[in-house]
Amino acid sequence: MSSKILDDMRDVKRRRHYSIRTKRRYCEWVKRFVLHFNMKSRNDLTEGERKIETYLTFLARDRNVAPSTQNQALNALVFLYKHVLKQPLNEKINAERAATKVKIPVVLTRDETKRIIGVMTGIHQLAVKLLYGSGLRIIECLRLRVHDIDFVMKSLTVRSGKGDKDRVTTFPPSLQAPYEAHLGRVKIIHEGDLVNGYGEVYLPHALTRKYPNAARQRQWQYVFPAQSLSTDPRTGIVRRHHLDPSPINKAIANAVRTAGVQKLVSAHTFRHSFATALRLT
Repeated sequence: MSSKILDDMRDVKRRRHYSIRTKRRYCEWVKRFVLHFNMKSRNDLTEGERKIETYLTFLARDRNVAPSTQNQALNALVFLYKHVLKQPLNEKINAERAATKVKIPVVLTRDETKRIIGVMTGIHQLAVKLLYGSGLRIIECLRLRVHDIDFVMKSLTVRSGKGDKDRVTTFPPSLQAPYEAHLGRVKIIHEGDLVNGYGEVYLPHALTRKYPNAARQRQWQYVFPAQSLSTDPRTGIVRRHHLDPSPINKAIANAVRTAGVQKLVSAHTFRHSFATALRLT
């Protein structure tokens, strides 16, 4: 039963243009929900409000999850009932809420930032410089397209960021030369893909239908393309996607150890440090 539900879940989310990451997380929560109640058929999904309330309380009380994790589970299950099962939840869900924990963000000094970035190399260093210099989240950085960087206006456009909102942020002048050189290499990769019969990139929503040739144009290519081509699981089309976050996260962890910085540093730390540096200037 769970496999059929998950197939339906993926299909609905694909039609509603949800990202692959969100689709994967929602499906994981639905699978855990079904296994928690040992459901065998769709009939076991009745009384959705009561079951969701019980499950969310279990997450808070027995699993001690963070509020954001509990909210993600709630969103996934509401999506299941509302859009997949077509069973709107009419009653209020009064689950025990996960305890809110006040977390103080880790912030790097400018010297610590310089030391960490200084021991990094290549594309990983270039990406982290942009996280710090423009205050980007790592996935926002990796989803950048060539036309999102405006060297003349010294600006950078983040599209479909958190909350699916677009915004414009600063592009550090000190990064212009290295990024122009980097985009030159990206152009060579793209031209090679075109010669080999590929060169098409994923476009969100209905842009492919609106601009049939855009997917093969240079300005739509990712700033940080993956090292190899891959098959899109939704369409079966072979494309070059953007770089995965994991190699950059590993490079950051190695650089922190090498630089001798005694803080819990992640990619998001550079965004916090960017905001702090702006307040201090």
